[in-house]
Amino acid sequence: MSWKDYSFGSLVRHAIGGNRHWRQAWRSPEPRPRYDTVIIGGGGHGLATAYYLANRYGGSNIAVLERGWIGGGNTGRNTTNVRSDYMFSESAAMYDESLRLYEEFARELNFNIMLSQRGWVTLIHDRHQADAARHKANWMRCNGIDGEIVAADEVARMFPMLRIEHPRFPVIGAFLQRRGGTIRHDAVAWGYARAADRHGVDIIQNCEVQGFDWDKGAISAIRTSRGRIGCARVGMAVAGHSSVIAEMAGFRLPVTSRCLQAMVSEPIRPVLDYAVLSPATGIYVNQTQKGELVMGGMLDPGQSYGQRGNFPTIEKVIAAVVEMFPLFGQARLMRHWAGIVDIVPDSSPIIGATPVRNLFINCGWGTGGFKAIPVGGLMLAHVLAKGTPHPLAERFGLERFHSNRLVDEGAASGIAH
Repeated sequence: MSWKDYSFGSLVRHAIGGNRHWRQAWRSPEPRPRYDTVIIGGGGHGLATAYYLANRYGGSNIAVLERGWIGGGNTGRNTTNVRSDYMFSESAAMYDESLRLYEEFARELNFNIMLSQRGWVTLIHDRHQADAARHKANWMRCNGIDGEIVAADEVARMFPMLRIEHPRFPVIGAFLQRRGGTIRHDAVAWGYARAADRHGVDIIQNCEVQGFDWDKGAISAIRTSRGRIGCARVGMAVAGHSSVIAEMAGFRLPVTSRCLQAMVSEPIRPVLDYAVLSPATGIYVNQTQKGELVMGGMLDPGQSYGQRGNFPTIEKVIAAVVEMFPLFGQARLMRHWAGIVDIVPDSSPIIGATPVRNLFINCGWGTGGFKAIPVGGLMLAHVLAKGTPHPLAERFGLERFHSNRLVDEGAASGIAH
């Protein structure tokens, strides 16, 4: 059976056979002594890099090293939202390409990621936000990306439970990107892992990077908890731990690591048809197919590598959600968690070369990492294969912090960084 044969017919055949003959989705190999390319980080970006490097650029002898289990970091700890409503042409092109790749994911990789393009709504609470939304909508039209302004009465129809005439945060309209929505986050990691494995990539879990060996200013091997692994090139996609690995390699990154917390309610009946962000209150919320309300909000101001929530942030998020949707106050909180996000001064990613000549990075996505997984993997795969930046990544290298040619997308990031 071909690895692509996830189909109704294969489900029927395996059901008749008692589901005893499914092929393992991906292998768990022992590390080889040496690889041509080693990718540090087994989250969405690292797995996507491995897949595109093997599939589109003909790479071989590739390994992905993951300290824990694949998708156990930010890929499995986000609020599943995807969109491309960014203003600057460089960012817009990058995020829209990522959304397009997500739209083609199931067809290309034969894996259902449960893409639900229900629409991404950013509420407008005052005339200043209205001016900014119109400005962004015009820029997006110039960039060929969908986005529109909707009036308050239309917002009321879209969200019957929303407190439109709030005394402090009245809703006077909204910005809508209809192609935005949500995706099953675990499925993204599983889909890329399965596809990369079928192209010969070794996915090595429970393999912590502990240091590097050097030869003439380049990395010659990686010291790990599972032994020494030789390599010719190294890609790094470790999100909030980027500065830690960079320090091991002998250079510094303009990255600050902070916790971004999220939480989910008990399942309730379907009441929320869109993913919605309220800039005034700093929260965003969507409803899963199971009926849970997934909620997120502001960054924890303290620098931390702890992947857990804390009560002050939970209180702020829940209070803001109930401010806008009073009826949600009847739901019970089921669980909460946190991811470690990598914040850079201009809220835009860092893709490309580093001061170490055979080490290339993908980091700095901040709160936008999940929506950018496909394009982040594609851009890192390109520079690993060719040694030059992908056309979409030309403005996002480390050198921009020396030339002061930043791409400041703080306003489009959704929450304050």
